[in-house]
Amino acid sequence: MQPFNGILDSITSSFTTNRKGLSTEQAYRILEKEQGRIEWSPRYDGVSELLYTILSQHTSDLNSLKAFQSLRDKFWPWERITQAKTEEIAEAIWMGGLSKVKAPRIKRVLQDIQDKCGVLDLSFLKRMPMDKAKEWLQELPGVGPKTAAVVLCFAMGMPAMPVDTHIYRVTKRLGFISPKDTPEQAHSILEASIRPEHVFAFHMYLITHGRQVCKARRPLCQQCVLSVGCPSGFQI
Repeated sequence: MQPFNGILDSITSSFTTNRKGLSTEQAYRILEKEQGRIEWSPRYDGVSELLYTILSQHTSDLNSLKAFQSLRDKFWPWERITQAKTEEIAEAIWMGGLSKVKAPRIKRVLQDIQDKCGVLDLSFLKRMPMDKAKEWLQELPGVGPKTAAVVLCFAMGMPAMPVDTHIYRVTKRLGFISPKDTPEQAHSILEASIRPEHVFAFHMYLITHGRQVCKARRPLCQQCVLSVGCPSGFQI
């Protein structure tokens, strides 16, 4: 692996830097070298991505996927949900947790999209400026900055940065956001800190890094490729 200082010397960037001089673009390049190149490809269509994201809240990836597949098996095409009883929806997604909360939310969101657009299709968001697309999504019931960013990033390929607990923790430790910045503020701060074409991969790199190395309780600083440029390294 190329030495850390060698990577720093080979990269010039005007983007956000921490107090040790590590920029977000440099962190991106180091993580890319460690984890490999990641290319964007759509996971689901916009509406399906929105439903999957709602189901993923406060549960594991495995359980949210099971709930999504169950919902799809019972209610595809999604227009069927708008006519279903919330009890039936809740029964289909029970394995994802909080089904009695998520079921009415899912129904309201789909009804709202249908009322506004006439069809359950969010592909038009690709043609909007990203800030307007975010605003449109966040007008839907229960949709906040993270959910909007996930839909735009994963379904539309737009340079929106979803910030989950891993990314919030890692970027705060790295000094790319301040301890006072909220997760909601972190979305726009991190989006502005890196090239648009790198947003999706950087999101994925940071999540992997947070899960495998920069863990919440016992970060593995000795194994971290970013430790030399991390203000929190070996001090956590």
